[in-house]
Amino acid sequence: MTGDESDTHESSPGTTTVSDGADRDDETDGGNEAIPQRPSAETALLLDTMLGKLATYLLMCGYDAAYAAERGVESDDEVLALAHTEGRVLVTRDSELAARAADQSQLLSTHEVTAQLRALRRSGFDLGLAAEPARCSACNGPLERVDRTEPTPDYAPETHEETVWRCRNCGQHFWKGSHWDDVAETLDDL
Repeated sequence: MTGDESDTHESSPGTTTVSDGADRDDETDGGNEAIPQRPSAETALLLDTMLGKLATYLLMCGYDAAYAAERGVESDDEVLALAHTEGRVLVTRDSELAARAADQSQLLSTHEVTAQLRALRRSGFDLGLAAEPARCSACNGPLERVDRTEPTPDYAPETHEETVWRCRNCGQHFWKGSHWDDVAETLDDL
């Protein structure tokens, strides 16, 4: 990995490697083949420990995006085993790790999250916010809408004032606040 942010890079067979490549706006790879689409509802991801901020964006786009560090998984062997066991595409900046994951990996070559998002979009990832949040940004669990008659914790708005969702796994509450708007703006500017 060179750190070059110019375009798609050569990698091992089956591994998709992308970088910022802001000058590339076409929807094909090399102009010959259509880029396969990766809709959020059909693509489970595992992001390695270098991609925590990116995980947050992908969760807000509706992806089942597990973050290795939150799972206590750090070694390459553990990351690969988890991705394989759970049928997840590994997203990483580590070229050797991506090569070991073969066709179930997405190698990114840039450090900056907006450039990473651009690269993923060029690779066919659907990066639009859903009408409603679907995944918990704390634990990746599924969200459910809180009934308008239920009380909310002190940190969340009242349900009669705003729509609120709760994680089925950890119980954290979410709503569309300024952070939602900031993410939407970032995604619109890609």
